Amino acid sequence: MRAISSAVIAATLLVGTASQAQHRPEPRVASSRVYTNAPAKVEWEPTVIDRLRVPGGFRISVFASGLGTARMLAVGDDGTIYVTRRDSGDVLALKDDGTGKAVTPRKVVTDLPRVHGIALHGGRMYLATIREVYVADVSADGSVGTPRAIVTGLPDGGQHPNRTVGVGPDGMLYVSVGSTCNQCIETNDEHATILQMALDGSRRGVFARGLRNTVGFTWHPETRAMWGVDHGSDYKGNEIPPEELNEIQNGLHYGWPFCYGKRVADESYALDPPGATKPEFCARTVAPTLTFDAHAAPMQIAFYEGTSFPAEYRGDAFLALRGSWNRSPAVGYKVVRIEFRDGVPTRTTDFLTGFLAQKGDRHYGRIAGIVVGRDGSLFVSDDANGVIYRVSHGTSTTSDR
Repeated sequence: MRAISSAVIAATLLVGTASQAQHRPEPRVASSRVYTNAPAKVEWEPTVIDRLRVPGGFRISVFASGLGTARMLAVGDDGTIYVTRRDSGDVLALKDDGTGKAVTPRKVVTDLPRVHGIALHGGRMYLATIREVYVADVSADGSVGTPRAIVTGLPDGGQHPNRTVGVGPDGMLYVSVGSTCNQCIETNDEHATILQMALDGSRRGVFARGLRNTVGFTWHPETRAMWGVDHGSDYKGNEIPPEELNEIQNGLHYGWPFCYGKRVADESYALDPPGATKPEFCARTVAPTLTFDAHAAPMQIAFYEGTSFPAEYRGDAFLALRGSWNRSPAVGYKVVRIEFRDGVPTRTTDFLTGFLAQKGDRHYGRIAGIVVGRDGSLFVSDDANGVIYRVSHGTSTTSDR
């Protein structure tokens, strides 16, 4: 059944003009179940590696450190690892020195405030800031030319300013634009969506709606289906709403701000969709295929297509869970494996853990980016401490530095 467009919702419920108010105020939800519980950051030192755990047969090492706010990752054809740093507005390139560690990183892009999303395709690098998408040529030596804007006028940031980009199997460019708020009626039709456009930025339109903040998305290597992970609303308690893994399809609505989880109507939200009750509206939206702990904050997601991990990992996905601040006890602060069978996700299991202290009161890292290197290793960024870790497979079950 065709989903209700957020354009209809916005047009019906809009009060005033866009210049007067960006969205309607959020009705406040009072609940004794609401927690603010942000584990304290422990300053990083090399011995943190001794805390971290991976499955038997795998090894974890420090690929690079001292990187600042290391966020999203991409890998070049020559194996160069690129990382965006939104706070310093630049992109670093890191090459393996032959021992599994990075040589001194070099800045290949500068002066792009709040740069976050990154994608490589056809010898070009696509980069997303809050309101623009840029493209730059990538040379054979890993250097990057001067970025030029191909998209301008993206919606402003609000609560979720971190844009992500990807190039699909169809050769189209996709941009995730989060909501401005926790729960509200957006007046800009491009908020809480994934946008689709040509590689030159033309033919821009909304691909999917009702996605509060789908930071991470990618495509299954065999089925070519698009999968994204969405952040649920805050301040509703420890267990709701769950974070979501969705199969993202053109023209469909994924429920926010009226529904969460398996099409559950959010009766704590004071506003209703136009012309329908919340249960009626939610029945027309798309339910997630899998869910994760509420407030775990899913970030970048990557399918494993390498050959150095055991064969059963091929076609599975790895997901970075940055970690909660709105839940007690804290959750996330780890990398999970999402097992796929015949193109369908079946379950999640822990893969890289140890960033959260046993009592949940301290953390040793907040995971943001994840990518599979050309050698089949997994690279994972910690944006709280400026570290990129490398997970490889070998005969040792112990961590190495």
